[in-house]
Amino acid sequence: MKRIALAAILLVAAAAVAGVARPEGARAVEGPSQTGDSITVSGNGSVSAVPTTAVFSFGVDSRAATAKGALAANSREMRLVIAAVKAAGGKNVTTQSVNLSQAFGADGAPNGFAASNVVTATIGLDQVGAVIDAAVEAGANQANGPSLGVADQEKLYRQALKAAVADARESAQVLAQAAGRSLGKVTAIVEGGGTYPVPMYEKSAVSDVGVPIEAGTRETTATISVTFALI
Repeated sequence: MKRIALAAILLVAAAAVAGVARPEGARAVEGPSQTGDSITVSGNGSVSAVPTTAVFSFGVDSRAATAKGALAANSREMRLVIAAVKAAGGKNVTTQSVNLSQAFGADGAPNGFAASNVVTATIGLDQVGAVIDAAVEAGANQANGPSLGVADQEKLYRQALKAAVADARESAQVLAQAAGRSLGKVTAIVEGGGTYPVPMYEKSAVSDVGVPIEAGTRETTATISVTFALI
């Protein structure tokens, strides 16, 4: 009987040691993890800036009896337009498209050939009117735009992110105080994305030469989600 009792005690002890040594045994002893109270809020931030550049496209449509003639005429005219745009202050002048196709008359019958060439240019906002006038005078019969831009867009977005964090903290403080609690440290931040310049027509910058351009202001926004610990 003593030997049987001793063997039973040894088996229990071995099982206990095995339970401690095995990871699953350790977890069973510790029990479920406990998480503290927290609050998650969203924050929005925005920064406004006046555009400094505009992107325009300029093109020439030409027609001739033959494909070769249409393309040759178009090329001559487009060279003059490109030179005029650059001379008037256009930067980063880039070919956007070149097209050559059969032309048709009002009755649907073939009527020679049509060629077109379009370039884009980045223009300082104070030069837009002058560049448009120069392009048209040189022979451009297409002008489209503007696509307004703000200098250092990434910097503006980072500023909007900072404003979004401050907005989230303010909302969290109001909610925590209403619940009789205080805010602890930030435990998580999730960037929810943002939007790049949206026109906000509060201010304007108008070219005083040639075609007038209303710049307005551009708003860059950011949205985030922040989790705070409650104490």
